Amino acid sequence: MATGKELVNKTLEFRNPERVPRDHWTLPWASARYPDEIKKMREEYFTDMKTCPGFQKVMPKTSGEQYGVGEYTDDWGCSFINVQQGVIGEVKNPIVAKDDENWDDISKIHIPRELLDIDKEKINQFCKENSDKFILSSALPRPFERLQFLRGTENLYIDLMLKPQKMLDFIQEMHAFYCELLEAWCDTDVDAVFFMDDWGAQSSLLINPTIWVEMFKPLYKDYIDIAHKHGKKAFMHSDGHILAIIPHLIDLGLDALNSQLFCMGVENLAQFKGKITFWGEIDRQHILVTGSQQDVKDAVNLVKDTLWDNGGCIAQCEFGPGAKPENVNQVYEAWNNIKL
Repeated sequence: MATGKELVNKTLEFRNPERVPRDHWTLPWASARYPDEIKKMREEYFTDMKTCPGFQKVMPKTSGEQYGVGEYTDDWGCSFINVQQGVIGEVKNPIVAKDDENWDDISKIHIPRELLDIDKEKINQFCKENSDKFILSSALPRPFERLQFLRGTENLYIDLMLKPQKMLDFIQEMHAFYCELLEAWCDTDVDAVFFMDDWGAQSSLLINPTIWVEMFKPLYKDYIDIAHKHGKKAFMHSDGHILAIIPHLIDLGLDALNSQLFCMGVENLAQFKGKITFWGEIDRQHILVTGSQQDVKDAVNLVKDTLWDNGGCIAQCEFGPGAKPENVNQVYEAWNNIKL
């Protein structure tokens, strides 16, 4: 019987795994409401992947509760306001103020270099104790989203057109930190590094794809190159309609992409079959919330029939706000019953 690590590697490399590997994503919203259902589901359809804690020697300064109602300040100094328990809030007062067109407030930004001081011995011990699982790093570079948190989304969109020099200089400083962070994690026994940015609206990319190629593609190239240089895989998450950038991510050698397949239209992704692994997911906007269990089965079969090529799919979905536990469970049951 293949281990979870072996199943994931075979899937990523299109080497015909014995079954489709599984990965569970559960938000605090669901954990608080359905603990018994989640426990049972994970016992029956155990995960093949785990994320390794950072085991920081010194924790960056934060305040508040990240998923609680109220105000939470993260390790960069960005303050989020949350009105719903169990999800992440929004930045209402960015550090780089609205009228600061030249990014003069850049000195107020705290780059959390404490995150570089990871305990590699403890990380390697975690990997050893979970040697049957495929292990992801918990480092999470997210350059586009971090810029939004620091500047505010509307103002950042203007800045990306005007390109103030201090912003460009900061992007390079932030990127150098993220590269150093990934280098540190790649010097451990984890199997893959993980980064993210939510790039899509409901029907298109959030910015002009030309700007994405000019300003952000080179950043992701460095992240992926760092991973591959050290013999690691590269995983990315990005919500929304991101069809326009998937060819670029494939060009960069990204191994696995977690994205909203049904937002983009699964049939539109058939062109990428065999070129990248789709790390989930099943539609959490509609099917997991209001669909029947037959709808879930049909959705899983559609993904498999369209995107599977002796690999290339990971059974993943997000158990978040509104999702029905029986539908989430059906995702893993349906994948488990598929004959490869």
